[in-house]
Amino acid sequence: MFDYTTIQLIWWGLVAVLLIGFALTDGFDMGAGTLMPFLGKTDTERRVVTNVLGPHWDGNQVWFILAGGALFAAWPMVYAAAFSGLYIPLLLVLFALILRPGAFEYRSKVDDTRWRSSWDWLLFVGSALPALLFGVAMGNLFLGLPFYLDEDLRPFYEGGFFELLHPFALLAGITSLSLLAMHGGTYLQMRTEGALRRRAVGASRLMAGVMLVAFGAAGAWLAAGMEGFRILQMPEVTDTIQPLQKSVASVEGAWLDNYERAPLTMLAPLAGFLGAVGVLLFSGAGRGIAAFGASTLAVLGVLLTAGVSLFPFIMPSSIDPVSSLTIWDATSSHRTLSVMLIATLIFMPIILLYTFWAFRAMRGRVTEEQVEENSHAMY
Repeated sequence: MFDYTTIQLIWWGLVAVLLIGFALTDGFDMGAGTLMPFLGKTDTERRVVTNVLGPHWDGNQVWFILAGGALFAAWPMVYAAAFSGLYIPLLLVLFALILRPGAFEYRSKVDDTRWRSSWDWLLFVGSALPALLFGVAMGNLFLGLPFYLDEDLRPFYEGGFFELLHPFALLAGITSLSLLAMHGGTYLQMRTEGALRRRAVGASRLMAGVMLVAFGAAGAWLAAGMEGFRILQMPEVTDTIQPLQKSVASVEGAWLDNYERAPLTMLAPLAGFLGAVGVLLFSGAGRGIAAFGASTLAVLGVLLTAGVSLFPFIMPSSIDPVSSLTIWDATSSHRTLSVMLIATLIFMPIILLYTFWAFRAMRGRVTEEQVEENSHAMY
């Protein structure tokens, strides 16, 4: 079908598509869930938010499951090293995501203020914590994770949980949280009305401002000479290449190499900035659909910026750069990638068509009158 190098690049792109799909779909309901306790001043308004998100949150989360499965199948060494060293933060994400189904399904089962308020704050935790930790994890990839591979290619992690809370990683977490909160706010602009929509406009603009500052600060940090990783020598890519066969150095400014080699990649960070500026402008003008489109552009730009900067590294090592895992030496075999590609080409269009149909079928604004009239049939 394709030679090994080409199919490795294809799978890098496919995993990126799955992560972008997760950020664009589950990202807006995590963002809206983060904002919900602050935007909804009454129980009815909070029910409006849960009814906007309720029909889609579980389908959106499928993208996360697909991305995890693709990571395991395409880059098994990365999966093993990440789950060995990042067990605590990954469990925190898992426990937080578990809170969300309960918040959607059980909130309206009991007509009690304390019961519903408790679920609202659990939805906040289940939405904000993953959004923050995903950014912290991405920030730590730029810093490098403290792991190494022994001669049998077994990963050994030598760091602790609190070491992950480096200032740059926290800055990346703030970027991620504000980005998704902005995305959720623009989605609520399209799907709500009245006072709730006006608050969503204000929250979207506030989060867009925070995201611009945090994203710009992270870029300035990288440009100011933060050490990155650079491959000095790599053997010919074959089915038998191993991570320890390459030569890697930690060099100041190395994360900017790809932008120098391919100047067109500067469009990625530019899209991130322009998207956030678009949210500020379109939200202020009351154009909800355009604001959501601009937010979508910002999400794409931020994720592509991270991908372009790190390429071809997937999981760099801060204590032994040679152990860093890349798309060339941490992938499955040629046959495995080829078989998975065929399956993906069959099922991915089905998933996309179903997602499009679901959003089209549930389009339109959710009003307070609707949720009051259907107090037992809706979320």
